[in-house]
Amino acid sequence: MTPEEYVQDKAAKSGSSFYYAFLFLPPPRRAAITAFYAFCREVDDVVDETHDAGVAATKLAWWRKEAAAAFAGQPTHPAMRALMPHAQAFDIRLEHLNAVIDGCQMDLEQTRYLDYPGLQRYCFLVAGVVGEVASGIFGRTQPAGTIAYAHKLGLAMQLTNIIRDVGDDARRGRIYLPVSELQQFDVKAHEILKREAPWGYSERFTALMKFQAARAHALYDEAFALLPEEDRRAQKPGLMMANIYRALLREIEAENFQVLQQRISLTPIRKLWIAMTTNWRGR
Repeated sequence: MTPEEYVQDKAAKSGSSFYYAFLFLPPPRRAAITAFYAFCREVDDVVDETHDAGVAATKLAWWRKEAAAAFAGQPTHPAMRALMPHAQAFDIRLEHLNAVIDGCQMDLEQTRYLDYPGLQRYCFLVAGVVGEVASGIFGRTQPAGTIAYAHKLGLAMQLTNIIRDVGDDARRGRIYLPVSELQQFDVKAHEILKREAPWGYSERFTALMKFQAARAHALYDEAFALLPEEDRRAQKPGLMMANIYRALLREIEAENFQVLQQRISLTPIRKLWIAMTTNWRGR
């Protein structure tokens, strides 16, 4: 299997909404974003699939060395071998990869966030930086505005992930919802971790989740407003992802935030349809 086949297989098997947006890119850009996504997936899997924190830390340290070696001209992992031919053309830098690793490192070191600014820092590393790199691969002529849009959109999408994954994260002992906001809505951490009636679902929990969803919706609107008109066409893949994620958020709202014992998702056909209609409409 070639490095290119490896990253394509990694992206296809993930079932991610990102994959559907990649399909509409021309080959060089599709190859670059697929390789970058595979790197992000590899690093994220270290945290999600390695139960021993010490082993996970060792693996992340290995990825730091591998990223540095790759930018020094000696990649060994197939994801890095697929990515490096595109790094210069699309301004993918070592600092971008290290930021993603830093975000995953935070997952090993803390399971709670005291307040929203602390959560924002985490979201910037694992999603905002990813959005920045992706926007460069898609193409931009107005860097300041488009990067600001990408950071904001990454935050909105990551908050959508957090809302969707409250139950999955609780199984791992993690709660990303800020402690200050749990207190604001009188929701106890042990209620979320227990994930079952009568502890999990309550009017208090629903109010908390409505607050989270409203903030995510506001961030989507803010992100769209930041995107310069000159770059809107090039950034259509990002808009596809945004529309898929926002449709997921609305689905979660329609299900009254029943996220503690199930993972609400969209079907592949629906994701593809949203991507296609976004491509046609251009927004």
